[in-house]
Amino acid sequence: MPFKLVNLGSACIDQVYRVPAFVTGGETVASLSHDTFPGGKGLNQSLAAARAGAAVHHVGCVGPDGEPLRAVLRSAGVSVDGLRTVPDRPSGHAMIQVNEQGGNAIVIAGGANRCISDRERSCARRLLAPGDWLLLQNEINDLPAALELAAGTGAKVAFNLAPVDGREADYDLAGVDLLIVNEIESRALVPGPVAASDDGTVARWLADAYPDMEVVLTRGALGLVHAGPDEDRMLGAFPVQAVDETAAGDAFIGYLLAALLDGVGMNEALLLASAAGALAVTAPGAASSIPTRKAVGMLLETSGQTVRGSPVSS
Repeated sequence: MPFKLVNLGSACIDQVYRVPAFVTGGETVASLSHDTFPGGKGLNQSLAAARAGAAVHHVGCVGPDGEPLRAVLRSAGVSVDGLRTVPDRPSGHAMIQVNEQGGNAIVIAGGANRCISDRERSCARRLLAPGDWLLLQNEINDLPAALELAAGTGAKVAFNLAPVDGREADYDLAGVDLLIVNEIESRALVPGPVAASDDGTVARWLADAYPDMEVVLTRGALGLVHAGPDEDRMLGAFPVQAVDETAAGDAFIGYLLAALLDGVGMNEALLLASAAGALAVTAPGAASSIPTRKAVGMLLETSGQTVRGSPVSS
């Protein structure tokens, strides 16, 4: 039986407004367009991993308005048996501004994503087996309990600390095998003097603070820093024309976990994930922007890169 990804994660309905520039205090602007997309970091990451070829189980909560979220996961081959409908809460929602440069500004409402209970945590734990990965994001409730779920199962834990909201000060990351953060998120976990340092120093401090944890610090158009047990490395980004940065990090994470599940080494897994993240910024929306295996393979090929044994090589 192949290894699988168990994502105890969020799902949201995204309201996306294209604007000339981000709205400031006291300002009212007319949007250039408005669209509704499936989204949420958890849903996006489950979709990305499934499109990369992984077996994925998405566990979490949606509201009565969440059937389109369930449907988009199911259509990608993601198991949604553990996705519960909460009758008295709406699904998570996000209001996303996208400016002319493709940057975004996001406000989220947790909704049903904050209704994760022992039922969902028990479901996720029952699914885990040696060699699997448990994936978590910071859009759900009771993270301290979720971070302990994989203990004794033989599965590994990947944690995307996004978005930071103050709760992270209480998290014990000792059981995390892979931490994925951006520049802002990484600074929420380190002392002030370290936070003022460069990204490489921040990533190395986190890896040293938790010796069993690898750290991937994503830097948008600047690429990434990876701090592992043996060495640190920097990887540049693929040059693309950005249309909408929403879900680029989620595409990166889904493809990264799929590659690791497939036995790809970290160097090549990061290359594959970077290609997926780059392609995601070239299309509008969140879930709708996550690339296919074929598209990622074509970008790697045209860039003169190969990833041996990756999901896109078949």
